Amino acid sequence: MPEADVVLKEVFGLPSFRGQQAEIVRHVVRGGDAVVLLPTGAGKSLCYQIPAICRAGVGVVVSPLIALMRDQVEALRQSGVKAAALHSALTPEETRRVREELAAGELDLLYVTPERLASGGFTDFLSRQPVALFAIDEAHCVSQWGHDFRPEYLQLAALKERFPGVPRLALTATADPQTRDDLIHRLQLDDARVFSASFDRPNISYTIARKENARRQLRDFLQKRKGESGIVYCLSRKKVEETADWLAEEGFAALPYHAGLDREVRDANQDAFIKEDGVLLVATIAFGMGIDKPDVRFVAHLDLPSSVEAYYQETGRAGRDGLQAAAWMIHGMGDAALRRRMIDEGASPDDVKRVERMKLDALLGICETVACRRQALLAHFGEVHGGECGNCDTCLEPAELWDGTEAARKALSAIYRTGQRYGAGHIIDVLLGNMTEKVERGRHHELSTFGIGRELDRKGWQSVFRQLAARGIIAVDHSGYSALTLEEEARPVLRGEQTVELRRDSVRSSRRRGTATEAEAWASPEDEALFQALRAQRLRLAKEQGVPPYVIFHDTTLREMTRRRPASEAALAEIPGIGGAKIARYGRAFLSVICEDAGQARASVT
Repeated sequence: MPEADVVLKEVFGLPSFRGQQAEIVRHVVRGGDAVVLLPTGAGKSLCYQIPAICRAGVGVVVSPLIALMRDQVEALRQSGVKAAALHSALTPEETRRVREELAAGELDLLYVTPERLASGGFTDFLSRQPVALFAIDEAHCVSQWGHDFRPEYLQLAALKERFPGVPRLALTATADPQTRDDLIHRLQLDDARVFSASFDRPNISYTIARKENARRQLRDFLQKRKGESGIVYCLSRKKVEETADWLAEEGFAALPYHAGLDREVRDANQDAFIKEDGVLLVATIAFGMGIDKPDVRFVAHLDLPSSVEAYYQETGRAGRDGLQAAAWMIHGMGDAALRRRMIDEGASPDDVKRVERMKLDALLGICETVACRRQALLAHFGEVHGGECGNCDTCLEPAELWDGTEAARKALSAIYRTGQRYGAGHIIDVLLGNMTEKVERGRHHELSTFGIGRELDRKGWQSVFRQLAARGIIAVDHSGYSALTLEEEARPVLRGEQTVELRRDSVRSSRRRGTATEAEAWASPEDEALFQALRAQRLRLAKEQGVPPYVIFHDTTLREMTRRRPASEAALAEIPGIGGAKIARYGRAFLSVICEDAGQARASVT
């Protein structure tokens, strides 16, 4: 069997392992079970792909989505690895061929869904073949505390008894301590070695702002990012379609994606996003988990995600190639109220709903923090970060704090005296002393709180209410027309026993250090021209084969070609990400582009 270091270099074209990869790979090659908790972009796939090649038999990878299987299988084949997938989208003939290859021992890796692996017939068939390992990808799906819980994953615990001695790996990039402990227990991996690295994605800049004019805010964010691939998340299907249509009218290459679209339209839009450069996909959260596209330059949220884990995973789809990427989100009180209603009206058991509310509150805390957002985000996953990351909005433009105790008491008093039956808009009218029809009808102009809040304007009071809600001092009663109600935490504030420090919202500048786009960060016009020529060659080759461009080469590899300008296949082999199979297949095509560029440069000099 080949050595892991040899496979890394000759097959995947990488000079060395990163982080804990070498330790994980050697542990699994020796037959050990492992739980692998690594952030997106840290190279989890190699942790099972290389052992599967090194060990006798086929490596069986449990993957939740067909799109993810297709991408990984194609990427492996491009590198000369014998890989296949079994899923419901295959024709009977394709399924038969894969099973024949498996029976003949011709596969290094086989990707399957949890449903197929759990079926008795397939498991019986598999038990007659030599199996190198089982890799359970997106393992947080096995936990009821995870945000993508899939009951089918629970049946994978049976692999321990059915295939004794075969190493098992559970891998995920999204698991808080509770989810991690739950997945270890449910998959019977209590004796497995746990490998955990920092969840920090330093190349991603985080920005969270209050929602004012959502379309204007989104347009301003996207304006500098035309021509880049990105995802815009919306909560509803209707909003997805409306936003995609509007962005297209604004000149962006935007396409919608949600489960309600016709299958052909949905697949075509996803295919365009994966295989073309500069496409912007507007989607519900149904999109993304199975996408391995490395050059997503930004993820924008027009609506609040369900939890910190969901936010982390969704934003983590940006910058998988390690280059600079942006995570941008706007939110308001209505978002939190809608999310709470979705939890309360859901079919989950009460104990799960309680945890879901806690997770939502944790996300709201990150939204309203005045400290480093990266520090707050990582703390949720049990990780200590020193703060002052220099690549989030609160670090780049620290929020101004003010003593909001008196304002909070006024707000709480107005909510109480109006009967806890009105939304923020009406309460603000009372505080500002606005004689509206509703105020007059309720005789609220006769209350002691009428007009006592004129020191703040309407936006100022909206900020106060939003922050009080995020801290659990007030709640939004979605069953009562978004009426504001007092929580138990309001009592010490009203009594003067607790101070309230608030952040002062300000208009953030559109340009901040640390958030340059990739085009802005590129060294010179000459380098950019060669890079784009290499991308055009990659796109041409990808279209000929009907595959995503990134399975040929990642942008990081093309940038390294641009920087080094190799003139031979031997020089090309020294660039990370180019193994022997890819040199044989694509070496001449890309060297010709580089040589042509060099010839044009010499001609311009003479």
